[in-house]
Amino acid sequence: MKLLILGRGKTGSLVADVARERKHHVTIAGAAENAQCAALAPEKLRNTDVVVDFTTPDCVLDNIEACLQAAKNMVVGTTGWHEDLPRIRKLVENRNAGFLYAANFSIGVNLFFDIARTAAAALGHDYTGQIFERHHAHKKDAPSGTALSVQRIIREASGKEENLEIISFREGEVVGMHEVVFESVNDSIYLCHDASSRRAFAEGAIRAAEWIAGKKGFYDFKDVWRDL
Repeated sequence: MKLLILGRGKTGSLVADVARERKHHVTIAGAAENAQCAALAPEKLRNTDVVVDFTTPDCVLDNIEACLQAAKNMVVGTTGWHEDLPRIRKLVENRNAGFLYAANFSIGVNLFFDIARTAAAALGHDYTGQIFERHHAHKKDAPSGTALSVQRIIREASGKEENLEIISFREGEVVGMHEVVFESVNDSIYLCHDASSRRAFAEGAIRAAEWIAGKKGFYDFKDVWRDL
């Protein structure tokens, strides 16, 4: 499979390494090569099977729109743009493309989502809750997309209208830690996922690219990871 990886950061570079290990043909475009979406012109994407985006919130929407205008399938791991999901979903449908996104491609994090969904029942039994997330000092968006996903999952599962507070920390080279704390007058419940390597994100993203190749439609990784 021929993949175009957008982003030369730590995660994007690791995604490219994993793709090569899985015997895919890889091209990488960083900010310089893709200024004003120069790497995403239809003629340059003609022989690309899937575009994988691990860039930054300030350019990801332009990248998505350029790929979809070329009707090219895409996997997006960049966060900070999810308020535009309804518009992008409509664009995917109009262009008859395949699109798969996630706040986090780690299998462990998606299991963590399931645990948080079950634990949300605590809010109906006199518990209060908070979400804590820690990432490296270079991460541009806060709260993280993963923390926002946990917040939404707990709200929907609990039936409560209010969102749990998210407290964000940006420090050092922390890969990513997410913690949910439920407290009552009698006890506390702690749920935690602590990533020690970005490799889980990279492997999940490439498995997502393999899955979306040749498919049409709009997908969230949480809905398909068990099939991979």
